[in-house]
Amino acid sequence: MRHRKKFNHLGRTPAHRKAMLSNMASSLILHKKIKTTVAKAKALRIFVEPIINRSKNDSTHSRRMVFRRLQDKYAVTELFREISIKIENRPGGYTRILKTGNRLGDNASMCIIELVDYNENMLVVREDKKEVETTGKPKRRRRSKKKKSEITEKE
Repeated sequence: MRHRKKFNHLGRTPAHRKAMLSNMASSLILHKKIKTTVAKAKALRIFVEPIINRSKNDSTHSRRMVFRRLQDKYAVTELFREISIKIENRPGGYTRILKTGNRLGDNASMCIIELVDYNENMLVVREDKKEVETTGKPKRRRRSKKKKSEITEKE
């Protein structure tokens, strides 16, 4: 039974799981996007979102708390210098998981986990959508329905 088991143990010992999540979080911060399995991505999201949230407050204490989890000074520097500036107005939800299909070898479901503010393709679509909405033209989404008399006349 799995009573009161709140997170996925990923089939690893606590030390191995902690090291793996730390390495994955550092890679995500440095590269802005990584490819992994869905289970690991969901565990990584739970691990990395509080770390990113802590980077909004750039103090010595915050840096030490983040370094305690990441153990990578380059990732900590990147997080506090660049990422924290982009996410300062975002209330949460700093990562996005995009499912990509199954891996050929063992059929594990794969995905890409990325930082939301660093996907240029999604940001361009979002800006285009804002421009269309601000033009002031009325939005028509449905086609008008033809009257029954017009349909019978054509036949």
